[in-house]
Amino acid sequence: MSEFKERRAKLAKQIKADSVVILFGADLYIRNGDAEFTFRQQSDFYYLTGFSEPEAVLVLSKDTKGNVEYILFNRANDPDAEIWNGKRAGQEGACKEFGADQAYAVDQLESMLPNLLINKQTIYYALGACSKQDAKIIDWLKKAKQNLSQLARSDLQKVLYVPDALVDVAPLISEARLFKSTQEIEYMRKAAEISALAHLKLMQKCQPGMMEYQLESIFNAECLYAGCRGLAYNSIVAGGNNSCTLHYIENDQPLVDGDLVLVDAGGEYQNYASDITRTFPVNGKFTPAQKQIYELVLRAQEAGIAEVKPGNPWNSVQEAMLKIMVTGLVELGILVGDVKQLIQDQAYRKFYMHSSGHWLGMDVHDVGKYKLEGKWRKFEPGMVLTVEPGIYIARNTKDVDSKWHGIGIRIEDDILVTKNGNEILSIKAPKHIAEIESVSL
Repeated sequence: MSEFKERRAKLAKQIKADSVVILFGADLYIRNGDAEFTFRQQSDFYYLTGFSEPEAVLVLSKDTKGNVEYILFNRANDPDAEIWNGKRAGQEGACKEFGADQAYAVDQLESMLPNLLINKQTIYYALGACSKQDAKIIDWLKKAKQNLSQLARSDLQKVLYVPDALVDVAPLISEARLFKSTQEIEYMRKAAEISALAHLKLMQKCQPGMMEYQLESIFNAECLYAGCRGLAYNSIVAGGNNSCTLHYIENDQPLVDGDLVLVDAGGEYQNYASDITRTFPVNGKFTPAQKQIYELVLRAQEAGIAEVKPGNPWNSVQEAMLKIMVTGLVELGILVGDVKQLIQDQAYRKFYMHSSGHWLGMDVHDVGKYKLEGKWRKFEPGMVLTVEPGIYIARNTKDVDSKWHGIGIRIEDDILVTKNGNEILSIKAPKHIAEIESVSL
């Protein structure tokens, strides 16, 4: 729990004196009938607490002298409920196991929270993230003002004020989460390794006539067996023309001999995501046209990854990849014109519609700014991102030779920025043509 304590201390240093941080954990949600979705803790909440039970609220209270108290509201122990749904930490566990200075049953939240706002000037919380939570904060503030009025008439306690400012706490937490600790990197390395080996298994098992969901099931099973308790996002298993739909998740069509299959899937390990995409032939052998597009995407990705090093700006990855992909598309006759002008006009967006990648961490599209003061952010050690170029030529694409139709290729890896360059966390997933064709035999 020491790392969580350090994170809370770091946040506490950034907030004003006489302030309070309020952060809500995730709730359980009904899937259908009386069955619930698998619970997954809200990322910011887990980042600061390590607490994985629903119905919890964190309060960090900082006084005028800078002293900070960590209060956790969580579910009370309930022997009957625990018979059905497992052991709860309770208030004793919240203090002993999770480092809270004080802990109270969550059903005391409504009565206690308004009084915790008295003699505080600022409330920090995830402003605008959830309308229900916004309403609660406003309601507690109203009650605090009412309590202030009543207490002010008493000589028993000196009461000065209630908060008159609401500040979004999310940017402070997001900036901290952008830089991964040694432990976080180990979790992400493990998530990527498990997922990469699962992608390898798909290449080995794929055969014409299988259903997309059968490949999906193999990936899920490999991740769960190796220690991921769930997936980081809904898997994309897209055969043939389906690969040209970027977020295709139906995964219900047969895999056809001669087609490619694009698999974008990643496991989640200890609440940390992986995000890997591989594209390979259903029958294990690339056609000449598929090979030409694949090699182009791969060259672009390798150039993009080479740009991931301390001091380089975020957009250097996209620029390096665009130069290679647009040049290649012109050479193949898929685009016509001057390369620089085509890039300037964004003519490539007909075939490459997305950016170079995104931050990766506890969320698959993780928090963190891409620009600072209007300028692209520079890479620093401890950041993790994806690099994922793609070319998609759907069957209905006009003015393109039909030999390219139905080819959708994306190659995506998870990249850690290191002191001297980068580390490809997902390196164990084959991506060179010779490797893919050899493991598919």
